[in-house]
Amino acid sequence: MFHFLSVVQEGVVGMEGNVADYLANFGKAVGAGLTVVGAGIGIGWIGSRMTESMARQPEVLANIQTAAIILAALIEGVALFSLVIAFLI
Repeated sequence: MFHFLSVVQEGVVGMEGNVADYLANFGKAVGAGLTVVGAGIGIGWIGSRMTESMARQPEVLANIQTAAIILAALIEGVALFSLVIAFLI
């Protein structure tokens, strides 16, 4: 399942320098990738539910759009915070 880890390990062993630095950079990349994927899934889920809600009740369109924009902004804020934390580790 985690075959890519053996490739990373072979690449790190062949490099000169501090192995911990290379593994830390790999961890930063994985953290950043998971953050972006999680934010994309969250915003996509909000968009699909918003569209479904507007199709069912078109009379509350403005309220649904406002709530969806606020939720998307909160998800992006959390994703940005997580990205900064991943790069600071």
